[in-house]
Amino acid sequence: MDNIVGIRFREGGKIYHFIPGHFVLKEGDEVIVKTEKGLSLGIVATPVRKRDPNYPRDQLKEVFRLANDNDRQQYKDCLAREEEAHRFCQERIEERNLPMILVDVERFFDGSKIIFYFYADGRVDFRELVKDLVKKLHTRVELRQIGVRNKAKMIGGVGPCGRELCCATFLKEFHSVSVKMAKEQNLSLNPTKISGVCGRLMCCLKYEYTDYVEMKKGMPKVGKRIITPEGEGKVVRQNVMEQRVAVALDDGREIEFGASDLSLEQTGAAGSHQGSKATKHRHGDTGTRGRGDQDGDREDL
Repeated sequence: MDNIVGIRFREGGKIYHFIPGHFVLKEGDEVIVKTEKGLSLGIVATPVRKRDPNYPRDQLKEVFRLANDNDRQQYKDCLAREEEAHRFCQERIEERNLPMILVDVERFFDGSKIIFYFYADGRVDFRELVKDLVKKLHTRVELRQIGVRNKAKMIGGVGPCGRELCCATFLKEFHSVSVKMAKEQNLSLNPTKISGVCGRLMCCLKYEYTDYVEMKKGMPKVGKRIITPEGEGKVVRQNVMEQRVAVALDDGREIEFGASDLSLEQTGAAGSHQGSKATKHRHGDTGTRGRGDQDGDREDL
């Protein structure tokens, strides 16, 4: 089975996979590969590993060759041209008073095309701007509008946690994130607490979501009536990591119990109470679903 290696073309950019062929590659090596944009210089971002059988080989290209000094100089020249194009485009945007924010500029390695990435709240008539750019740069020009998450990814920054943005460092692609993920982890639903610098829900809400869902199985939900060794009461808080719940007892006390020590209080037709272990509740509770279960509010990012 073939090996594959991850190549990144821009800092914080998406990682693409190629077949290393006969080259012995390690992280940080500079290589030349064939892409839809022609020959490009990339940097090895992930170690060589076996190709997943589910990853079709016909969708992979081989590393063309190792980069040489001429390639590195050409790449430096390309970056310098990008900076020049960025300055010129920004000047024209300001002169024409266009409602857009220039985020990044990408020039093809061979100079055959240059892409300007910009953010705007709505549609922008940039036809005259394109004419200015073509006249100045003497190459094919494309203006590509991006969303707020890609804007944050390209610009970079520091998140509320104090670390560099996940999207600008290791995230390969964006995934759907919903408010329900925050609810399942008992997080504050204050938008300022669960939103990233892009203004959307933080990508990290998804990281531990499935673990929380699994760990909460068998734990009585907040608001449920339960039977404890100290009497009956209602669950007021959950500590998922420690598998404990706080219960407000009918006599006014509030005590923490291990989830496995509790039973649900089920009222029968005659008003009698029957206890069932919390571990059985996972399989047997057929009561009305709580608001959290029915919540379909989703903010896809």
